[in-house]
Amino acid sequence: MSTPIEPTRIVEALQWRYAVKKFDSTREIDPAIWETIEEALVLTPSSYGLQPWKFLVISDRIIRAELVKHSWGQKQVLDCAKLVVLAVRRQMTAVEIDQHIVRTAEVRGVPVERLEGFRKMMIGDIVSGARSDTSLEWASMQSYIALGNLMTTCALLGVDTCPMEGFEPAKYDEILGLEGTGLTTAVLCCVGHRATDDGYAGSPKVRFLRSVVVEHR
Repeated sequence: MSTPIEPTRIVEALQWRYAVKKFDSTREIDPAIWETIEEALVLTPSSYGLQPWKFLVISDRIIRAELVKHSWGQKQVLDCAKLVVLAVRRQMTAVEIDQHIVRTAEVRGVPVERLEGFRKMMIGDIVSGARSDTSLEWASMQSYIALGNLMTTCALLGVDTCPMEGFEPAKYDEILGLEGTGLTTAVLCCVGHRATDDGYAGSPKVRFLRSVVVEHR
C-alpha cells in the first residue's frame, strides 16, 4: 500500500530541523509555501475541535523590534521572515462553544439542534465543570499541539523554525493589542531560513536512543 509521503522523507526532514539561532533576515518565505503552512495550522487538531486559539502572524519588523526587548533579547524574533504568536483564550465560555456548534452544523450540513448533546457535554466539561478552573492551562497545552504541527510542516517544506518560551507574555499582550480580547500569548515560533553562518546548523542532534524513550508493552 502506498503512503502519502515516503517514511524516510519524514525522518530526514526532522533530522534537518533544529532550533535556529540565527536567521537570514534577507530571505522571505515563498507565498505558496506560506499559504500551505497557514493551512496546516488551521488543520491542527484540538480537544473537542474547539480550537481555543488565534495565530498572529507578525511580519512588521517595527513591531518585532519592539518585541525583541521583551524576548530576552533573542534576535530571531526580528530576523526571521515571520513571527507566529500562538495566543489562547484565557477562559472558554458558552459563546465559544456555540460558535463551534454553529460552524460544525454548517460544515457537516446538520441542524444545530442535533448537536445539543455535544454542546451540553462541552459546557459541562469546560465551562461549568472542573476543567473551567484550569481553562487557561488547558488552552495553553492545546497550543503546543499547534506548535508541533507548525514545526513539522515547516521541516517537511524546507522552512526553518525556532520555538520560544523566553518572553514576557504581558508585554506581548500589550504590544499586540490582546488586552481585553480574552486572549493571551502562550508560545512563539520564529519561521524563516537559517543564516549560512549559524554555527548550530551543523551540530549533531542529541536525542536518547529510541530503546530508552519508547517502551512497548
